[in-house]
Amino acid sequence: MDSLTLVAVASIISAGLCIGLGAIGPALGEGRALAQALSSIAQQPDETNTITRTLFVGLAMVESTAIYCFVVSMILIFANPFWNYFLTKIGG
Repeated sequence: MDSLTLVAVASIISAGLCIGLGAIGPALGEGRALAQALSSIAQQPDETNTITRTLFVGLAMVESTAIYCFVVSMILIFANPFWNYFLTKIGG
């Protein structure tokens, strides 16, 4: 296996691990936040608007981590910064 193929394989595996592992944390965090928000709404129904608004802001913050992982994965697959370097090194 030549070095260019090795870089391609490493990039694809890294992208898969990045999006796979990067989605676990936000998914668990969003589930926990939603469970706590529903519990809070059940205990204090008068504060539903405040709890819901705060929940949506928190979910957006948690989801941004998964979006960053997705962006890194797309960069590794489609705009790999190492690709041109290895092409110039091997003269391809």
